[in-house]
Amino acid sequence: MYQRILIPVDDSDTSRQALIEATRFCCDQHGRTRLVHVIDLAQFTWGGAEFVDVGELQTTLRETGRKVLESARALLAENGVETETVLLEIWGGSTATTLIEAARDWPADIIVMGSHGWTGLDHLLLGSVAEGVIRHAPVPVLIFPIKRQK
Repeated sequence: MYQRILIPVDDSDTSRQALIEATRFCCDQHGRTRLVHVIDLAQFTWGGAEFVDVGELQTTLRETGRKVLESARALLAENGVETETVLLEIWGGSTATTLIEAARDWPADIIVMGSHGWTGLDHLLLGSVAEGVIRHAPVPVLIFPIKRQK
C-alpha cells in the first residue's frame, strides 16, 4: 500500500483524465495525497519582455496555478479523497526534474500522472515530462496513458 501519493497536474485534458483515473487509485490506497503544479516564472523574462509587464504575467501564472490545483483538489474531494496542494515555482529548467525533487523532498511513495503518449516528431518537439519523471524518479511511477482525439 502506498501511503504518500504525489500527483502532478496541469490544465490539460490529459491531466484531468489522468486525475479521474488516479482518484480510484487514491481511494484504494487510503494514503496521503499531494497535488503539485509547476510554473516557470522565467518564461517571460527574455525575448520581447520589454513590451510586457513581467511581474503581472508572473502573478497571473501563480493565480492560474492555484486555480489548477484547486480544481484538481475539488475533483478528488468529490470522490472522498483529501489532498494537500503545492504550487512549485521554477526559473527555467526542467519540470520533470522539479517533480522528481518534490517527490524526494516530501517524500512520496509513488508518483501518479498522465501521459499524452506523444511519439515521433511530436515527442521530439514537445518533449515529455512523464518520460523524464519515469527515467529519474526515486519511487515507482504510475502512468495513465491518455489517448488523443484524432
